[in-house]
Amino acid sequence: MCLDFNCYKEGKRYSECMRGVLLAGGTGSRLWPITRAVSKQLMPVFDKPMIYYPLSTLVSAGIPDILIITTGEEQAQFRRLLGDGRQWGLRLSYAVQARPEGIAQAFLIANEFLAGGPAALILGDNIFHGAQLGARLRGHRDLDGGLVFAYPVADPSAYGVVDFDGDGVVRSIEEKPSAPRSRYAVPGLYFYDGDVVKIAGSLRPSTRGELEITSVNEEYLRRGRLRVEVLDRSTAWLDTGTFDSLVAASEYVRVIEQRQGFKIGCVEEAAWRAGLISEDQLRELANPLRRSGYGDYLLRLLDWSQPVPAGSGSGDRP
Repeated sequence: MCLDFNCYKEGKRYSECMRGVLLAGGTGSRLWPITRAVSKQLMPVFDKPMIYYPLSTLVSAGIPDILIITTGEEQAQFRRLLGDGRQWGLRLSYAVQARPEGIAQAFLIANEFLAGGPAALILGDNIFHGAQLGARLRGHRDLDGGLVFAYPVADPSAYGVVDFDGDGVVRSIEEKPSAPRSRYAVPGLYFYDGDVVKIAGSLRPSTRGELEITSVNEEYLRRGRLRVEVLDRSTAWLDTGTFDSLVAASEYVRVIEQRQGFKIGCVEEAAWRAGLISEDQLRELANPLRRSGYGDYLLRLLDWSQPVPAGSGSGDRP
């Protein structure tokens, strides 16, 4: 059953509905020795497991049918934390990444799950937060081609770099170039149409021995079907793959939450605002979590007289 009710309203078949892929595999070697015992995506970012943040982004984007890709030995921990998602009105499925062989490998692993339909891929260690971000992302579920985002950074050579004209038409995209053509990095959130699995399957491993997501984007660019959208300055993108960036992300979340009174990356809130769970269900989820204060926050959402717009779990605010 498709959980995206907009598909029914628009007369779509299940295979035409966009599904989410959350890549939470890898070795986390940049965070050793900690990640030799626990998955990076299960580590805390302030008051929530890291995976809550990309998961809430997909939910806020209107995508409740999500495949979570993990390592084989760590999948049981993810299942214990998230279950099948029904408590949030989601449908969560799981798959194993036996060896980390590049981001684009996720589409080959997700082939059966995607069933030839469009996909939104998000990396498990990326955090997005910004005004009306969820509403903005929901506009990309009907897509012809590929869509990547651009975010200005001080050191673009550490990322995939996109160069584009004033109309958002991509001129080039390169993986960690020594001489970047722009200061715009490509963050770990990608939207593609149903051709993405075939494109990923046609790739050859790079010199790093990986199926590069940049190669997927280059093929869409070669076909004239790749667009770029700049994330505005009100949107924060945080990559939590190193010790320094993990600490910085936790501090960012702490400051914003304590200052504004709203949580970032709250899956329960995102699901409630998306209409996937009712007020009674939100209250039921809150009660066992009250000792940490997390449940009290969920209950306060029901008391506040002017709820914020749908999709706020990953950062939508009026």
